[in-house]
Amino acid sequence: MTSTYWLTNVCLESGYRYDNGRIVGTETEICHILIENGKIAQIVSADTSLDSDLPKQDAKNLLLLPAFRDMHIHIDKTYYGGPWKACSPPVNIFTRLKEEETLLTRLLPTARERAEAMLGLLQKNGTTHVRTHCNIDPYIGLKNLEATLQAFETFSGKLSHEIVAFPQHGLLRSNVVEMAREALRMGATSMGGVDPASVDQDIEKSLNTIMDLAVEADADVDIHIHDPGHLGIFTFKRLAALTEEAGWQGRVTVSHALGLADVPVELQSEVAELFAQLGIAITSTVPINRATIPIPLLKQKGVSVSLGDDSITDHWSPFGQGDSLERAGRLAERFRWSDERSLSEALGFITGGKVPLSEEGVRVWPVVGDEASAVLVHAGCSAQAVARRAERQAVLYRGNIVSGSL
Repeated sequence: MTSTYWLTNVCLESGYRYDNGRIVGTETEICHILIENGKIAQIVSADTSLDSDLPKQDAKNLLLLPAFRDMHIHIDKTYYGGPWKACSPPVNIFTRLKEEETLLTRLLPTARERAEAMLGLLQKNGTTHVRTHCNIDPYIGLKNLEATLQAFETFSGKLSHEIVAFPQHGLLRSNVVEMAREALRMGATSMGGVDPASVDQDIEKSLNTIMDLAVEADADVDIHIHDPGHLGIFTFKRLAALTEEAGWQGRVTVSHALGLADVPVELQSEVAELFAQLGIAITSTVPINRATIPIPLLKQKGVSVSLGDDSITDHWSPFGQGDSLERAGRLAERFRWSDERSLSEALGFITGGKVPLSEEGVRVWPVVGDEASAVLVHAGCSAQAVARRAERQAVLYRGNIVSGSL
């Protein structure tokens, strides 16, 4: 496709419909959008006659949504694209780590192929930005990182990405500090970690080492913290203190943060306010096999919360669809967000905060100057798309159709 063209007959949300002061629906209008060099250059009503020789792509009145972002996934460890295999019964995290000692070596020859299959699945479902965690371990070293970098090269120009150097077996426990340092030199963009208490068994040394590596490489931080209750809360507070000490505000993410689900609301609020103050983000998979972290409270307090798929059919879990819209729908179901506005706003958890309408019902996306990364779906509004997990027709990345067709 040429870099400049008109995307015609696009359905855009224009406002909320009210009845006695209550939102009862979403108003839409059909528009033509000029896409130029990967950005939205002009938006006009479909009533406007286009006196232009530029190419045209007819969206056939499909709804346009912001492109999705999967902010927590492991594309380097998956059975996807290969034979079906269910999980062995779990005992604890250490039994899974024991499995990896031999499993990672067996999967390595097809690591790039499976990662590419996963990226294709994510893209087909509307995702154009992926943050993946990539194993850094003593069994295959940096080989999974090499395969992951190759997979992203295959998708160059089709999606954007971040890579977290992830010491799955513990940064200290598996003695991979130097390996992590090399991973950050090779192209990993964030320094990861896992359970400084229960896996590394030294909260202070683990967190300090993670932060030191991140600061040295000018990298972000994204730490898996599954530890429950007050153990998790203590770890969050120590991480917050180190974030402030390093001046790493806005550059730290806690993945899962499961301990927040186990403590009283007063303590949840305290941590949420601390995270909001320091710009510490949280990613969640919206688990349904345990208590869910208080995402509505976190949002209310100003914490940036995003969603991710985590595992997709691997030795950790046989589940997962690679579908961010399904994950947003699960979030809405979990917290009983069944009204029009709540469903619409749930979309923001998978788009980096972008939603078509503001709280007041004013269109805030798309606007001229926005990157033309979007999804065309079979739905009448974003609330319906979230609730019904709308069928995706085409995915645009920086103006180009990278999946589906019109």
